[in-house]
Amino acid sequence: MSLENTELTSTSVENTHFLQQLIHWGREHNELILSYIVNFVVAILIIIIGLYIARTLSHLLSRILTKKKVDKTIVDFLAAIARYTLIAMTLIAGGGHLGIQTASFVAILAAAGLAVGLALKGALSNFAAGILLVTLRPFRIGNFIEAAGTAGTVESIQLFHCILRTGDNKHIVVPNAAILKGNIVNVSRKPIRRIDLIIRVSYQSDLKHVKDVLEAAVSANDKVLTEPGTQIAVSELATSSVNLVVRPWVKSGDYWSVRFALTESIKNALDSENIKIPYPQMDVHRK
Repeated sequence: MSLENTELTSTSVENTHFLQQLIHWGREHNELILSYIVNFVVAILIIIIGLYIARTLSHLLSRILTKKKVDKTIVDFLAAIARYTLIAMTLIAGGGHLGIQTASFVAILAAAGLAVGLALKGALSNFAAGILLVTLRPFRIGNFIEAAGTAGTVESIQLFHCILRTGDNKHIVVPNAAILKGNIVNVSRKPIRRIDLIIRVSYQSDLKHVKDVLEAAVSANDKVLTEPGTQIAVSELATSSVNLVVRPWVKSGDYWSVRFALTESIKNALDSENIKIPYPQMDVHRK
């Protein structure tokens, strides 16, 4: 018999011996193996069912709160917290069924959470800021705000950031901490807004006549509110013009359309009455 055949025979004998030992061990510990298989299958089922329940209950909570006419900001926030909490509980329950000590598992999670928390201090500050934004509610979904150096309509308030849509349809993601750190201007919070226009006329103009023209131009716009009334007054004697303020009140949703329309109508009204709108100028006297 050749050396090669001898080695193959030896390997075959070893494999057969190992297989026999494995079968013998399996017969002796069949109950243990069956128990592990059952526990593994049950753990997988617990995780699958738990994830389904987490998603279903979060959607159910969202629908219930929506029917109760709870603000959409709070609805989305609470639904997300409920879902992630149930997912964490499901994973712990599945691990416990596999024989993992849940107390040790929770301790490991706590230690890992502390380490991650120190590494992600900014993310945790955004999370805390998100809770404060939902609790204090300085703005809601659909409001137009100015915050963190940007402005736009609030589309979503999430755990770590807010999503804004600008007037030219840009998608902006702003960290919650950045919003809470500075001033928040909620343009949509009040139902009405005041438009502030500055109209410049020449020093030769009859100011009473100018005021009558401005008042007629403002009154012609049916979107201008009668209450509170429009203020028209001289605000400044500037270098080359007399400056008047025109301050009508409108509904918040009509602000920009009325502002643009009034700017055009006032210009046309002044032109039709031959009231000059002076250019910046300087008189130079030579000796």
